[in-house]
Amino acid sequence: MDLRIFTEPQQGASYDTLLTVAKATEDLGFDAFFRSDHYLAMGNSDGLPGPTDAWITLAGLARETRRIRLGTLMTAGTFRLPGVLAIQVAQVDQMSGGRVELGLGAGWFEEEHTAYGIPFPKEKFARLEEQLAIVTGLWGTAPGEEFSYDGTHYQLTKSPALPKPAQRKVPVLIGGHGATRTPRLAAQYADEFNIPFASLQDSERQFGRVRAAAEVAGRKGDDLVYSNALVACVGKDDAEVARRAAAIGREADELKANGLAGSPAEVVDKIGRYAEIGASRVYLQILDLDDLDHLELISAQVQSQLG
Repeated sequence: MDLRIFTEPQQGASYDTLLTVAKATEDLGFDAFFRSDHYLAMGNSDGLPGPTDAWITLAGLARETRRIRLGTLMTAGTFRLPGVLAIQVAQVDQMSGGRVELGLGAGWFEEEHTAYGIPFPKEKFARLEEQLAIVTGLWGTAPGEEFSYDGTHYQLTKSPALPKPAQRKVPVLIGGHGATRTPRLAAQYADEFNIPFASLQDSERQFGRVRAAAEVAGRKGDDLVYSNALVACVGKDDAEVARRAAAIGREADELKANGLAGSPAEVVDKIGRYAEIGASRVYLQILDLDDLDHLELISAQVQSQLG
């Protein structure tokens, strides 16, 4: 089971804070550092000192880390034109020596679009499908050949399809709860399917849909990695769990029901149940980025037991 650290910087984090967490992620033996792609805080957070851009952040971290994978859950398709995104991700992949992964979603948070003057189109899923075709098509075009695309929402003509990523193929992540279109897109384009903040029952059902869609698309169900993203709140005892829950504005019992919360033994047991339904990777949503002791505890007493 791979454990990855997943951050939500729009809630309030500077680049320096993210760098500190990314270096701890690397030093403590976690597999990857991922971040959300949002420009506006949610809930009661003031979001200070303000948002950081996902791909600018990852570009910086690419030069200041050496081992961990770097990526997004999920890049908002509404934020960037697909040709520009393909260039950005390829460049960061080169800067990292081939450690980047692209999670790409349709975008959903309308308020952040209106706050920063970003268009929020009504039909987002059809745009996402074209974006996936363009980004993967640009990367997959042989050197010296050109790429063209004539879609409803995007048109590219005689693109040189440069630059290329350092990796032969940048892993693409698709995720979500949709019953039909999401599994179909995952089957067509994804190397990994991620379901965020879902119960064991819902995760098992959605993994099954994606496996079935993969078979229809001519792939094996096991061709994809299956993963979950879950909030983490681990403590040596109940008092520490309660303290960490309070620090992120949550209740310990609610976190135990809906996330990975409790003692290390409780969390290891719950991760094991996700493994039983097919998950081989878990993104630990870490909401208090100043609590590095939390990461140390997870590394020493949870990750060490997962093999």
